[in-house]
Amino acid sequence: MTVPNTPPDPTRADADAVPDATPNPFAPPPAPDAGTPPTGLAVAQSPEPRLLERLLPELRIGAGTVLACIVVGLVMAGLWVWLAPKVPLVVDGDRILYADPEGEQRAGADAVFVLIGLGAGILTALGAFLITRRRGGGIAVAVGLVVGGLLGSVGAWRLGRWLGPSDNLIAEARRVGNGGHFDASIDLGAMGALVVWPMTAMVVLLALSAAFGKREQDPPPYWAGPYGQLPQTPEAPAAPEPPAAPEAPAAPAVGGEQPVSDGAARPGDRGPG
Repeated sequence: MTVPNTPPDPTRADADAVPDATPNPFAPPPAPDAGTPPTGLAVAQSPEPRLLERLLPELRIGAGTVLACIVVGLVMAGLWVWLAPKVPLVVDGDRILYADPEGEQRAGADAVFVLIGLGAGILTALGAFLITRRRGGGIAVAVGLVVGGLLGSVGAWRLGRWLGPSDNLIAEARRVGNGGHFDASIDLGAMGALVVWPMTAMVVLLALSAAFGKREQDPPPYWAGPYGQLPQTPEAPAAPEPPAAPEAPAAPAVGGEQPVSDGAARPGDRGPG
C-alpha cells in the first residue's frame, strides 16, 4: 500500500522491467539535474580571490624583508671598506712587490667580512622576528631573510670593491712612481663568506621562534571533552516504581452485618459525656 501521488522508485521500475534483474546495491546514486543545484549544498566559489588575499600579505612581508636586507648590505659594504686591513704594495723599478710579504691582510679582509656578516644576520633576524612575532612569523619571513641576506652579501662585496682602492695596479704604480707605496684593492679570497649572513639569519630566526615564538593551543587529549573536561557519563534512568497493589475489598460480616468503620459508632458504645 502506497501513498497516492508517490513517484515510482527507479530501481524498482528497472527491476520490474527486467524480470530476472535485481537492483545493484553498489550502483552510484542518480546524478541530480544540471539545471537545479543540489539541495543543502552551497555553490563553490572560485578559489582565486581567496588565494590572492592570502598571498598578498606574505608577498609584502617577504619583499619588505628583502629590501631591509639590501639596505643593511649597503652599510655592511662601508664597514668592510673601513675595517678591512689594507694590503700594502711597493713599486721597485718595473715590478710591484708586497711591502710585507708575510702579512695576512688578505685573510684579515675575509675575516672582517665574515664577522660583519654574522652581525648583519643576527640584526636582520632579530628585527624580522620582533616585527612579525604577533602574526606568528611565516614562510615569507624565512625566505625573505635567505634571499635578502644573500643579495645583501653580494652587494656588500661588489660595492666594497668599488669603494676601496683601485684594482688597476699599473695605473697606481705609475701614479706613485718608483719606490712609492700604495694599497691593493680589497677582495674576498673565500667565496663561502657570502653565505654567512643568510645562514646566521636562519639559525637565529629558528632559535628565537622556538624559544619565544607564538604558541598554538595544544589539542585536548583523546580522553577529554571538547573543552579539556572529562566527558560526563549520562546518568542511568531511574527504575520505575512498581505499581501499588490494589486494596482487597473488606470481607462481609457474618450474619449479614455490615462492617463498621473505625469512626462509626458501634452498638453498646456510649456517646460522649
